[in-house]
Amino acid sequence: MSVLRNHRPLALAAVWLATRALMLWLLAHDDLRLLGRGGVSREVGHLYFRWYGVLSQGAFPANDRLWQYPPGAGPVLLAPALLPWLTYVTAFVALTLVADLVITVALTRAGRRAGRSLRGALLWVLGLPLLLHIPLARYDVQVTAFAVLSLLALSRSARAGGVFAALGALVKVWPALALIGTPRGRTTREAWTSAVAAAAALLAVLVAAFSNSFDFLRQQGGRGVQIESLGGTVLGFARHAGWPGTARYQYGAMEFVGPYVSSVAAGSLALTVAAFGILLLWRVRARHWTAATPFDAALAAVLLFTVTSRVISPQYMVWLLGLAAVCLTSRHTTQRPVAALIVAATAVSTVVYPAMYGEVIHSTWTGCLLMLVRNGLLAAAAGLSLVRLWRSGLPPTTAGRIPQRRTRGTRRVLAGIRTGH
Repeated sequence: MSVLRNHRPLALAAVWLATRALMLWLLAHDDLRLLGRGGVSREVGHLYFRWYGVLSQGAFPANDRLWQYPPGAGPVLLAPALLPWLTYVTAFVALTLVADLVITVALTRAGRRAGRSLRGALLWVLGLPLLLHIPLARYDVQVTAFAVLSLLALSRSARAGGVFAALGALVKVWPALALIGTPRGRTTREAWTSAVAAAAALLAVLVAAFSNSFDFLRQQGGRGVQIESLGGTVLGFARHAGWPGTARYQYGAMEFVGPYVSSVAAGSLALTVAAFGILLLWRVRARHWTAATPFDAALAAVLLFTVTSRVISPQYMVWLLGLAAVCLTSRHTTQRPVAALIVAATAVSTVVYPAMYGEVIHSTWTGCLLMLVRNGLLAAAAGLSLVRLWRSGLPPTTAGRIPQRRTRGTRRVLAGIRTGH
């Protein structure tokens, strides 16, 4: 058995090398029609590189409708300067692969501990390539690395977990949700205290080093309903019922414009607020924690916020794959069927973008049905994740059992048993 355990990491390493080589090949042939005709790599080669030029001058992009990211995104986009002998795109991809490898190693080490599983590492290694070359041309792998390291560090050092979550939250806000399931008491206090302190310190440094640090807030508020969101799926079908709206590129994504779009956006925001309220209610009422509860809660929270968002870009699946992989490192997780739904949704996402994105833009029946399947899988995953998380928070003596009201006769019998009569 020990020989088998020693060979599993080697097999994972071989699979990682093979799949990442395939992803690099796809990125090199990005101009093929089914791979998006260069659209995937254009974001890092043009948009990120343009922002890199602005950031190099000590300022965040100002009055740029496409800049919608917290200040921590700046250092990530400047990081390719650490490899000056490479072009910007090549250096960015190389650093993304490093972040990917960090996640793989962290999941593998966690999976080899007593009572843990390598299923998480396997899901990450095999699941990420389902998105083809998209993860290599976005910085979501780097963000996911912060969230993964935060969750895996919590059991050994709550303070370290808090610091990693804070760093990720300053790049893209969602990694802050990694701390929503920390056990009550000292662990929660230490994790959140260190997170706030780390975030404040790094934010102070960034504000001192760069101008226009908070300009992103103005751009974020103007976002509409992306065609790939849950609300966008509703509007896509509405076009077949006579709705006169159309899709237009704005704020860095294809969004619907037309009557009632603002109402759909407001509805999405209301659902997000409701989801946050449900998560808070779970935390207040939960009475039972396992080693996997912080992992499961983080996945449930990010799923709920993703499904209710006005934007569900394909790279968001990177986040969900990373969190699902963390859950599967624990044998106590309740999220195994949720992870399967996420993998299925990831596979459909690749068909949506880049392969058949034109169908989605024009809201053809094929495009609408693809979005219905993808978002239906995500909605099912979010609902199932929340239900299983909620049930796992019940005390072991009451979980899965409906309390029954005792009659007066029952109470007398029980009293007699206790007194020996």
